[in-house]
Amino acid sequence: MIKAVILDLDDTTFMTEAACFDLENDVLTAMGRPAMSREVHLQTWGRPLFDAIRDRSPGIDVDEFRVAYDPLIKQYVANGMLDVVSPETLAAIDEIRTRLGKSVLALTSREELEVEHLLVSTHPLASRLEVVYHRDNMRYHKPDPRAFEHIEAEHGWTPDECVYVGDSIGDAESAKSAGLRFVASLESGLRTRHDFAPYAVDAFIVDIPGLIPVLEAMDKN
Repeated sequence: MIKAVILDLDDTTFMTEAACFDLENDVLTAMGRPAMSREVHLQTWGRPLFDAIRDRSPGIDVDEFRVAYDPLIKQYVANGMLDVVSPETLAAIDEIRTRLGKSVLALTSREELEVEHLLVSTHPLASRLEVVYHRDNMRYHKPDPRAFEHIEAEHGWTPDECVYVGDSIGDAESAKSAGLRFVASLESGLRTRHDFAPYAVDAFIVDIPGLIPVLEAMDKN
Protein backbone atom coordinates (compact mmCIF):
# COMPACT_ATOMS: atom_id res chain seq x y z
CA MET A 1 0.00 0.00 0.00
CA ILE A 2 1.36 3.38 -1.00
CA LYS A 3 1.39 5.81 1.93
CA ALA A 4 3.35 8.73 0.50
CA VAL A 5 3.42 10.51 -2.83
CA ILE A 6 6.55 12.62 -3.19
CA LEU A 7 6.39 15.16 -6.01
CA ASP A 8 9.20 16.84 -7.86
CA LEU A 9 8.38 20.50 -8.51
CA ASP A 10 9.92 21.75 -11.76
CA ASP A 11 8.25 20.35 -14.87
CA THR A 12 6.25 17.94 -12.72
CA THR A 13 3.98 19.82 -10.32
CA PHE A 14 4.15 22.87 -12.59
CA MET A 15 5.82 23.58 -15.92
CA THR A 16 8.79 25.90 -15.42
CA GLU A 17 11.65 25.43 -17.88
CA ALA A 18 10.61 28.23 -20.26
CA ALA A 19 9.79 30.63 -17.42
CA CYS A 20 13.09 29.88 -15.67
CA PHE A 21 14.96 30.50 -18.93
CA ASP A 22 13.37 33.95 -19.18
CA LEU A 23 13.89 34.70 -15.49
CA GLU A 24 17.55 33.72 -15.49
CA ASN A 25 18.23 35.78 -18.61
CA ASP A 26 16.51 38.76 -17.00
CA VAL A 27 18.88 38.35 -14.05
CA LEU A 28 21.88 38.15 -16.38
CA THR A 29 20.72 41.28 -18.20
CA ALA A 30 20.33 43.11 -14.89
CA MET A 31 23.92 42.13 -14.10
CA GLY A 32 25.13 43.43 -17.46
CA ARG A 33 25.97 39.95 -18.71
CA PRO A 34 25.06 38.39 -22.07
CA ALA A 35 22.00 36.18 -22.24
CA MET A 36 22.37 32.41 -22.46
CA SER A 37 20.96 30.42 -25.37
CA ARG A 38 17.93 28.21 -24.98
CA GLU A 39 20.08 25.27 -26.06
CA VAL A 40 22.46 25.79 -23.15
CA HIS A 41 19.56 26.09 -20.73
CA LEU A 42 17.98 22.87 -21.95
CA GLN A 43 21.30 21.02 -21.79
CA THR A 44 21.74 21.96 -18.14
CA TRP A 45 18.08 21.85 -17.10
CA GLY A 46 17.42 19.69 -14.06
CA ARG A 47 20.58 20.68 -12.22
CA PRO A 48 20.46 22.95 -9.16
CA LEU A 49 20.27 26.53 -10.44
CA PHE A 50 23.23 27.98 -8.59
CA ASP A 51 25.41 25.13 -9.84
CA ALA A 52 24.11 25.14 -13.41
CA ILE A 53 24.45 28.90 -13.80
CA ARG A 54 28.23 28.47 -13.84
CA ASP A 55 27.88 26.65 -17.17
CA ARG A 56 25.00 28.78 -18.41
CA SER A 57 27.05 31.95 -17.90
CA PRO A 58 30.75 31.03 -17.64
CA GLY A 59 32.77 33.22 -15.30
CA ILE A 60 29.75 34.47 -13.39
CA ASP A 61 29.99 35.45 -9.73
CA VAL A 62 27.36 33.13 -8.25
CA ASP A 63 26.93 35.23 -5.12
CA GLU A 64 26.19 38.31 -7.24
CA PHE A 65 23.77 36.28 -9.33
CA ARG A 66 21.99 35.13 -6.18
CA VAL A 67 21.57 38.72 -4.98
CA ALA A 68 20.20 39.85 -8.36
CA TYR A 69 17.97 36.78 -8.61
CA ASP A 70 16.09 37.37 -5.35
CA PRO A 71 13.99 40.42 -6.34
CA LEU A 72 13.34 39.10 -9.84
CA ILE A 73 11.98 35.72 -8.75
CA LYS A 74 9.66 37.58 -6.39
CA GLN A 75 8.52 39.74 -9.30
CA TYR A 76 7.92 36.73 -11.54
CA VAL A 77 5.89 34.99 -8.84
CA ALA A 78 3.86 38.12 -8.05
CA ASN A 79 3.04 38.56 -11.74
CA GLY A 80 1.94 34.94 -12.16
CA MET A 81 4.85 34.13 -14.45
CA LEU A 82 6.43 31.30 -12.42
CA ASP A 83 5.29 28.27 -10.42
CA VAL A 84 1.67 28.49 -11.52
CA VAL A 85 -0.21 25.35 -10.52
CA SER A 86 -3.12 24.41 -12.75
CA PRO A 87 -6.59 23.92 -11.24
CA GLU A 88 -6.52 20.35 -12.54
CA THR A 89 -3.29 19.61 -10.67
CA LEU A 90 -4.63 21.13 -7.45
CA ALA A 91 -7.83 19.08 -7.74
CA ALA A 92 -5.79 15.92 -8.34
CA ILE A 93 -3.62 16.55 -5.29
CA ASP A 94 -6.78 17.07 -3.23
CA GLU A 95 -8.18 13.76 -4.43
CA ILE A 96 -4.91 11.94 -3.74
CA ARG A 97 -4.93 13.30 -0.19
CA THR A 98 -8.61 12.85 0.62
CA ARG A 99 -10.13 10.00 -1.38
CA LEU A 100 -6.94 7.94 -1.71
CA GLY A 101 -5.66 8.90 1.75
CA LYS A 102 -2.04 9.54 0.74
CA SER A 103 0.44 11.93 2.26
CA VAL A 104 1.68 14.35 -0.40
CA LEU A 105 5.10 15.98 -0.11
CA ALA A 106 7.59 17.67 -2.41
CA LEU A 107 11.28 17.00 -2.94
CA THR A 108 13.19 19.50 -5.05
CA SER A 109 16.75 20.47 -5.90
CA ARG A 110 15.86 24.12 -5.32
CA GLU A 111 17.24 26.17 -2.45
CA GLU A 112 15.05 27.90 0.13
CA LEU A 113 15.32 31.18 -1.79
CA GLU A 114 13.60 29.46 -4.71
CA VAL A 115 10.76 27.86 -2.74
CA GLU A 116 9.95 30.31 0.06
CA HIS A 117 6.96 31.69 -1.88
CA LEU A 118 5.46 28.18 -1.96
CA LEU A 119 5.44 28.03 1.83
CA VAL A 120 3.36 31.12 2.56
CA SER A 121 -0.25 30.46 3.51
CA THR A 122 -1.64 32.24 0.46
CA HIS A 123 0.01 29.85 -2.01
CA PRO A 124 -2.35 27.04 -3.07
CA LEU A 125 0.29 24.37 -2.44
CA ALA A 126 0.99 25.45 1.14
CA SER A 127 -2.04 23.67 2.55
CA ARG A 128 -1.69 20.66 0.26
CA LEU A 129 1.96 19.64 0.72
CA GLU A 130 2.83 18.29 4.16
CA VAL A 131 6.48 19.21 3.69
CA VAL A 132 8.59 20.78 0.96
CA TYR A 133 12.06 19.25 1.13
CA HIS A 134 14.75 21.41 -0.48
CA ARG A 135 18.52 21.81 -0.46
CA ASP A 136 18.54 23.89 2.72
CA ASN A 137 16.53 21.56 4.95
CA MET A 138 18.19 18.27 3.99
CA ARG A 139 21.66 16.84 4.44
CA TYR A 140 21.54 14.79 1.24
CA HIS A 141 20.17 15.88 -2.11
CA LYS A 142 19.03 14.26 -5.33
CA PRO A 143 20.41 12.27 -7.06
CA ASP A 144 21.83 10.88 -3.81
CA PRO A 145 19.31 8.17 -2.79
CA ARG A 146 19.92 9.03 0.86
CA ALA A 147 17.64 12.02 0.32
CA PHE A 148 14.75 9.56 0.31
CA GLU A 149 16.07 7.77 3.39
CA HIS A 150 15.92 11.12 5.20
CA ILE A 151 12.24 11.52 4.30
CA GLU A 152 11.36 7.94 5.19
CA ALA A 153 13.07 8.19 8.56
CA GLU A 154 11.21 11.38 9.46
CA HIS A 155 7.82 9.83 8.72
CA GLY A 156 8.34 6.16 9.56
CA TRP A 157 7.80 4.92 6.00
CA THR A 158 9.57 2.15 4.11
CA PRO A 159 10.73 2.57 0.49
CA ASP A 160 7.97 0.33 -0.88
CA GLU A 161 5.38 2.61 0.73
CA CYS A 162 6.60 5.65 -1.22
CA VAL A 163 6.36 6.73 -4.83
CA TYR A 164 8.35 9.55 -6.36
CA VAL A 165 7.00 11.49 -9.33
CA GLY A 166 9.56 13.35 -11.41
CA ASP A 167 10.52 14.36 -14.92
CA SER A 168 14.27 13.81 -15.14
CA ILE A 169 16.65 10.91 -15.56
CA GLY A 170 18.26 11.89 -12.26
CA ASP A 171 14.86 11.61 -10.58
CA ALA A 172 14.47 8.07 -11.90
CA GLU A 173 18.00 7.06 -10.94
CA SER A 174 17.77 8.35 -7.38
CA ALA A 175 14.29 6.98 -6.67
CA LYS A 176 14.98 3.51 -8.03
CA SER A 177 18.36 3.36 -6.28
CA ALA A 178 16.54 4.09 -3.02
CA GLY A 179 14.01 1.31 -3.63
CA LEU A 180 11.03 3.58 -4.31
CA ARG A 181 8.53 3.25 -7.09
CA PHE A 182 9.03 5.91 -9.72
CA VAL A 183 6.49 7.58 -11.99
CA ALA A 184 7.89 9.60 -14.88
CA SER A 185 6.04 12.74 -15.92
CA LEU A 186 6.26 13.51 -19.64
CA GLU A 187 4.12 16.65 -19.51
CA SER A 188 6.93 19.07 -20.36
CA GLY A 189 7.66 17.32 -23.64
CA LEU A 190 11.39 17.58 -22.98
CA ARG A 191 11.82 13.83 -22.45
CA THR A 192 10.33 10.66 -23.88
CA ARG A 193 9.81 7.12 -22.64
CA HIS A 194 12.98 6.15 -24.49
CA ASP A 195 15.05 8.50 -22.30
CA PHE A 196 14.04 6.48 -19.23
CA ALA A 197 14.80 3.10 -20.82
CA PRO A 198 17.77 2.30 -18.50
CA TYR A 199 15.50 2.47 -15.44
CA ALA A 200 12.60 0.32 -14.29
CA VAL A 201 10.03 3.10 -14.40
CA ASP A 202 6.79 1.93 -12.79
CA ALA A 203 4.49 4.17 -14.82
CA PHE A 204 4.38 7.16 -17.16
CA ILE A 205 1.94 10.05 -16.90
CA VAL A 206 1.32 13.17 -18.97
CA ASP A 207 -0.03 15.24 -16.08
CA ILE A 208 -0.65 14.99 -12.33
CA PRO A 209 -4.33 13.96 -12.72
CA GLY A 210 -3.01 10.90 -14.55
CA LEU A 211 -1.32 9.86 -11.33
CA ILE A 212 -4.62 8.92 -9.68
CA PRO A 213 -5.31 5.70 -11.65
CA VAL A 214 -1.62 4.79 -11.35
CA LEU A 215 -1.82 4.96 -7.55
CA GLU A 216 -5.06 3.00 -7.53
CA ALA A 217 -3.41 0.26 -9.59
CA MET A 218 -0.36 0.19 -7.32
CA ASP A 219 -2.55 -0.26 -4.26
CA LYS A 220 -4.36 -3.19 -5.88
CA ASN A 221 -1.06 -4.90 -6.61
